[in-house]
Amino acid sequence: MGMLAGKLLELDTPRRDKRLLALVETDGCAADGVAAASGCWVGRRTLRVIDFGKVAATFVDTIDGRALRIAPRPEIRLRAREYAPGAKSRWAAQLEGYQRMPEQELLRAQEVRLVFSLARLLSKPGYRVACRACGEEILNEREVLREGMTLCRACAGESYYQEVRGPIPPPARPGCG
Repeated sequence: MGMLAGKLLELDTPRRDKRLLALVETDGCAADGVAAASGCWVGRRTLRVIDFGKVAATFVDTIDGRALRIAPRPEIRLRAREYAPGAKSRWAAQLEGYQRMPEQELLRAQEVRLVFSLARLLSKPGYRVACRACGEEILNEREVLREGMTLCRACAGESYYQEVRGPIPPPARPGCG
């Protein structure tokens, strides 16, 4: 998917800059494959997981805004055997077949338009503010303004966790005391 995105967007892959953004729709091994082939990584803020549980990804040229969604064709699992007739298992047939199958039979690409602001997602380099409630640093314009206060999403009521008890103290270091 990452290599096809590069071809269709006319960008060399894997990328070493931040021109290509990948939005992967699963957190499994497909995300790792997209990262390796495209050069987009979570740590570089060029790969995002939007978990729909699908082996698919949208690739965005951050300069011109063009976006392509690429996904495997629905019938490829069955068709893989045709390209690996001697494979000893279904998994082996898929591994071998996908390597031999022409791109146009393996994947489908379609131009798409993002339904959110690319500029907001990318944010501003070095942008940081502190949450007025918990004091933790908030990066990349992800703060929420409530009643004139700057809050992190968790303090604004969008948390994915609940605190069980207070902070856990760090373990004592050997030889210190």
